[in-house]
Amino acid sequence: MEIGIDSFAAVPFNSGAATPQARAKAIEELLERIAFADSVGIDLFGIGEHHRQEFLDSAPHMLLAAAAAKTQNIKLTSAVAVLSAADPVRVFQNYATLDLISEGRAEMVVGRGSFTESFPLFGLRFEDYDALFDEKLKLLLQIRKEEQITWSGKFRPALQGQQITPRPYQNTLPIWVGVGGTPASFVRAGQLGLPLMIAIIGGETHRFAPLVQLYRDAGAAAGHKPQQLRVGIHSLGYVAATKEQAVEDYFPGYAENFTRIGKERGWPPVTRSRFDMQNGRYGALIVADPQEVAEKIVQHSQSLGGLSRFTFQLDNANLTHKQLMATIERIGTQVKPRIQELENKA
Repeated sequence: MEIGIDSFAAVPFNSGAATPQARAKAIEELLERIAFADSVGIDLFGIGEHHRQEFLDSAPHMLLAAAAAKTQNIKLTSAVAVLSAADPVRVFQNYATLDLISEGRAEMVVGRGSFTESFPLFGLRFEDYDALFDEKLKLLLQIRKEEQITWSGKFRPALQGQQITPRPYQNTLPIWVGVGGTPASFVRAGQLGLPLMIAIIGGETHRFAPLVQLYRDAGAAAGHKPQQLRVGIHSLGYVAATKEQAVEDYFPGYAENFTRIGKERGWPPVTRSRFDMQNGRYGALIVADPQEVAEKIVQHSQSLGGLSRFTFQLDNANLTHKQLMATIERIGTQVKPRIQELENKA
């Protein structure tokens, strides 16, 4: 199982919009964390895509390109690239260029996005939410396969024998599909034979088992080999020396941020009892000491029929740069080796 970190390039904005100096410092510290993750053996680092004042990831490929110059081994991926609101030609070019800069370490996770700001920002209709993604994903896959493209669709001008350059360093640029909980999204990924990245930020992880089986069944029915049908999950997490310390560090900022977002989405305010349930044995939150975190990730893997990848979303609880550096070190030097030991015993 690959172990990774995901970031939304958060910036403090408690007193309003962050200053230019605060934004620059947040990016500098993010790049330092990516380089440090590389040095402690983390397998991959992903940058999300949002168009909100609390995040600096509206151009994730730019952040990843800067990180490529500071790292040697770590894979660099979107988490996710909002393909519905983008031109597949430009998305491919951006990540093919990243692949050249990093000498074959680039990947993409593409999805529809969980926030909605990109639709009015780019003049798109919510009514086309799924149709946009479906058409653009298929075009992206054709571009990955063919350098000369002839294509027509509903949402983008046709391409007639157009050459799409540059081509990536890798023979095939890895593309994962990021999903939430919509069954049709799992089926589509399976039918296309693409690896699946599931964002599980609440509830009980094992409840996604029927959806993962739906994905694998759809892939098998389409003739794809089991080894193509890889599954990863992305969950909120934090690792400290003890579980008590982890919760003490993490809960206040988590409660603040998710209560604020909840007002937009109609969720109830975050309570400590609800948090503790989410952070319990079967809950999606992974906030504890290294041993418990490793055991819980392996448990989640077993409940979903085996995971190829697990990524921690860390910067959602107003944690300091020092705290994030410490948890990255624990993930790389304690959690990852313990997961490997537990998997070898299974």
